Amino acid sequence: MNTAPPTALETRDPALREAALMAKLPAQVRAAQAVPALAERLAGIDAGSVTTRMALAQLPVTRKHELLERQQATRGVDAFGGFAAIGWSTQQALRPARRVYQSPGPIYEPEGHAADYWRSARALHAAGFSAGDLVHNSFSYHLTPGAWLMESGLHGLGCTVFPGGTGNTELQLQAMQHLRPDGYCGTPSFLRILLEKAQDSGVALPSLRKALVSGEAFPPSLRDWLQARGVVAYQAFATADVGVIAFETAAREGLIVDEGVIVEIVRPGTGDAVPDGEVGEIVVTVLNADYPLVRFGTGDLSAVLPGLCPTGRSNLRIKGWLGRADQTAKVRGMFVHASQVAEVLRRHPGLKRARLVVEGEMANDRMTLQVESDQSAAGLADAVAGTVREVTKLRADVVLLAPGALPNDGKVIEDARRYE
Repeated sequence: MNTAPPTALETRDPALREAALMAKLPAQVRAAQAVPALAERLAGIDAGSVTTRMALAQLPVTRKHELLERQQATRGVDAFGGFAAIGWSTQQALRPARRVYQSPGPIYEPEGHAADYWRSARALHAAGFSAGDLVHNSFSYHLTPGAWLMESGLHGLGCTVFPGGTGNTELQLQAMQHLRPDGYCGTPSFLRILLEKAQDSGVALPSLRKALVSGEAFPPSLRDWLQARGVVAYQAFATADVGVIAFETAAREGLIVDEGVIVEIVRPGTGDAVPDGEVGEIVVTVLNADYPLVRFGTGDLSAVLPGLCPTGRSNLRIKGWLGRADQTAKVRGMFVHASQVAEVLRRHPGLKRARLVVEGEMANDRMTLQVESDQSAAGLADAVAGTVREVTKLRADVVLLAPGALPNDGKVIEDARRYE
C-alpha cells in the first residue's frame, strides 16, 4: 500500500509555519482569558505580547489533575470546570457544544462544531486513507471520544465508516468478512485479536490493507506482525482533551506534529523547556477557541527528533510515546512529586538533571537524590539535602554526578522498593 504524499501546508518552509502559528497565539490566549478557569491563571497577561515560544513558555502549564479538580469543584454548575467556551443551556457557556464525553476520572470533554474537530484527517491521509474507502472503526463509541475523533477525520476525507466499536469480536469479524473494509481504525491490540480470530476461523480478509492505530503503545514487533499479514499500520498520538497531536508517516522516523498544534517538551513537574533530544513531558497548545487549553501538560514523555522527515513534511518531529511524566511516590506516608524535585533544582542553579531513587522495603524507605552538577563545591551535597528536607519534609542522601551521567529517559522519581 502506498501512503499519500504530503500536502503543500505540510511541506512549507518551517519559518513560515512558525510565523503563522505565532501570529495566531494572541487570539488563543485571549480565548483562554475569556473562560473562568484560565482567566484566573492568565490574569495580568498581555495576550498581544504572546507572539513567540519564549513568551508562551512564561505562561503556566495546566495539567490533567487540575482539570479534574476544577470539574469536581463545579459539578452541577459547569461540567468542564470553567475551561470551555462551549456547553449547553444550563452551563456557564454561550455557545452550544456538539457532544460531551466522559473519560476516566471522570473528566468531561466538549466537542465543538468545526469540521474534523479533533484534526485526525491529516494523520489518516498520511496513513493512506482516501475518499471512497470503507473503514472499520473499532474505537469505542460509548462515553469516550475515540471513535468520534477518528470518524470526523474519515468523513472529512470522504470515507465511509462502519461503527464497529469495542468488543463483540465474532460479530465484528463477520462484518469485516461481509463488508470487505479497506482499512481499520482502533487499538493495535484489538486489530491483532481480529486477525488471529480470522486465521483461527479460516476467514480471509483480503481487502484489509491499511490501519491507523492509537490508544496504546505500538511496538515495532507488532507493526511487523501486522505487515506480515498484509496490513500496513501507522500510529497517531492523541488525547481525549486535545485530539491528534502527532502522527506517523511512511518514513517510520518518529511522529510529525500536526499543523494546528504547538508542542513543547518540558522537564517533568515544571514548565521549563528541555534541550532538543532530551526526554521530557509533552505540553500542547491547540489553536481551538472552543476549548482553549494553553500549555496543556499531557503527562506523556517524548523528545524532539532532529532533522526533517524524509517524506518532505517539514514540521517538528517527536520520538513517539516514551512513558509517563506524572511520577509520584509515597514515602513514609508522604507523597513526593516530580515538581518537588524540580523545586530543589531551582533553588540550586548550578544543578542539572536529577533523579530521586526510593529504595528499601515498605515502611523502611530511604531516598537518594542523584543529581548532575558541574560544581564540586564543599558542602554542596549537604546543602541540597537540606533543601530536599525543606521541600518534601523527608530526609534524603545526595549523590553528585557528572553532567550527562543520568539516563536520558525523562524519569525523575524511580521507585525501586521491594514489595514482596
